[in-house]
Amino acid sequence: MICLCSRRYRDRLSDCISFSYRKFSAIAIDNVELGRPTTSESFLWVGKNATQVPDLHGILQRCAKTGATMDGKACHAQITHYGLQADTLTSNMLINMYSKCGLVDCARKIFDDMPERSLVSWNTMIGSLNQNGKEHEALSLFLQMQREGTALSEFAVSSILCACAGKCAVFVCKQLHAFAIKVSIDSNIFVGTALLDVYAKCGFVKEASTVFECMPERSAVTWSSMVAGYVQNALYEEALVLFRRAQVMGLEANQFTISSTICACAGLASLIEGNQVHALLCKAGFGSNVFVASSLVDMYAKCGSIKEAYMIFRNTEEKNIVLWNAMLSGFARHAYSLEVMILFEKMQQMGMFPNEVTYISVLSACSHMGSVENGRKYFDCLMKEHRVLPNVFHYSSMVDILGRAGRILEAHNLIENLPFEAVASMWGSVLASCRIHGNLQLAEIAAEHLFKMEPNNAGNHILLSDIYAANKRWEEVARMRKFLKENEVKKGRGKSWIEIKDTIHSFMVGERNHPKIGEIYTKLDNLMEELKKLDYMVETEHDHHFVEESRKHELLRHHSEKLALTYGLMCLPSNAPIRIMKNLRICGDCHSFMKLTSSFTGREIIVRDTNRFHHFRNGCCSCRDFW
Repeated sequence: MICLCSRRYRDRLSDCISFSYRKFSAIAIDNVELGRPTTSESFLWVGKNATQVPDLHGILQRCAKTGATMDGKACHAQITHYGLQADTLTSNMLINMYSKCGLVDCARKIFDDMPERSLVSWNTMIGSLNQNGKEHEALSLFLQMQREGTALSEFAVSSILCACAGKCAVFVCKQLHAFAIKVSIDSNIFVGTALLDVYAKCGFVKEASTVFECMPERSAVTWSSMVAGYVQNALYEEALVLFRRAQVMGLEANQFTISSTICACAGLASLIEGNQVHALLCKAGFGSNVFVASSLVDMYAKCGSIKEAYMIFRNTEEKNIVLWNAMLSGFARHAYSLEVMILFEKMQQMGMFPNEVTYISVLSACSHMGSVENGRKYFDCLMKEHRVLPNVFHYSSMVDILGRAGRILEAHNLIENLPFEAVASMWGSVLASCRIHGNLQLAEIAAEHLFKMEPNNAGNHILLSDIYAANKRWEEVARMRKFLKENEVKKGRGKSWIEIKDTIHSFMVGERNHPKIGEIYTKLDNLMEELKKLDYMVETEHDHHFVEESRKHELLRHHSEKLALTYGLMCLPSNAPIRIMKNLRICGDCHSFMKLTSSFTGREIIVRDTNRFHHFRNGCCSCRDFW
């Protein structure tokens, strides 16, 4: 690749040339840039004088650009041989080359051996450590830089802030924020963007918003970071408001901003907003971007439009594991378990290897269809075939699979033999399964664990109370409700909402505040009478209040999802599906009501509860009455 000139030729020139030299292939420079092997057919003279050093620098730059590690090392060897590493600029370029090639330890050795460092030296090394996941070393180097009295730049501060974001080191971030204000660089666009990013990632979204609003100048990256910060902290409405604000200002949206905005639409299950953002990104030319496509698939799936999600998935030419996982998760969420199995096999046929996220969706699908055998098969494949170490989510899915299928003792044994401490979701799954299958003894065991792990979660107390009520243990029911009242532990009220003409209409059981509530109750009463002709009977066993039967009829009659459905029937076109969102699990009576209503009205009804989507068509539900 690189060779020395012949000794005879070198001796002949030594008397007339005062500088050292080196024979490089004239083609080597071009080959390094193209990533091809170098040869030694033509030669480039390199001397210690400044006139020839730029040629070496050019080679280093090309090595950094193409990742040609071996050529870069060969060039480094010649630089060392002729003592050029003492030159600060040359060492800086070596640090940059090794950093771009991923050899951060080599870069650090050059940095440590430098007799004199410039500001670029510090900045390049700090940035390299940060980009290669060595945030702690980057922070230590920054402190060393400060102790040695080197003038600090905006680049160094922003790099260290990025390191803080990776480690969620909010205390260090606040110190750097104060330092930036002290040296008057807090208004710098890079420092400000890094500050708001680390605050948002650490959960201090108010501080992030303050930094954003105080910035005199903002880039597209700044706007993207703030929108993403809102989404990361589940402030979806604020993210959408900020996105609209950027549009009004005429800011050209990039794929990162749009992707975060789509995530906000998914979090709100706002299909209308999602459709608008989808149209915008198609207009901007980002429709083929695989990460944007993944966000779209996730958004449409969470909004109840699984067909649209699959169309985007199918039409995306280059699919990565994120896109495959988004589609698998969408199918699992909609209880399309067979489609999950088929897609899982297809992705492997296409040469895509499943990861831990993939198996979470597959195991979830097994749980939704009650298939213990398939669940165990996939759980074994997880470790044996793909060598994926099962984590808490995989074990939680297996506990859920066993519990839903009525094998609660097996689920309990699995928890007892876990390689780590059981989490609340596992015991919550056991408790919910005990309610379905009537196992009071294990319910009390699961509830005892949950009370210790989540003392302020009223849902666990309510769930155990319901199990007591189902077993006619009214004294325990009264004791549980007394405990909730005395300790002021409150459970969130059941709520359902429906989006009609860009407006969200929310309902609670026994709703009285909606402007058209009178018409809704009248329409619901009429619908009830019609459904009775189809043998609909209110299933009072799903209400666990210790009240008279007539009162149970009234409470079930005015459940929030029934009110939302009725309003949808009143306002939406006859050919439009009715999409309802609910913050709790749909009860058995409402499930039966939805099935009969879909048959009577000929409408498609889609209900999203805390577990999954239910698609009601022609008197049937996609969950096959297993939820």
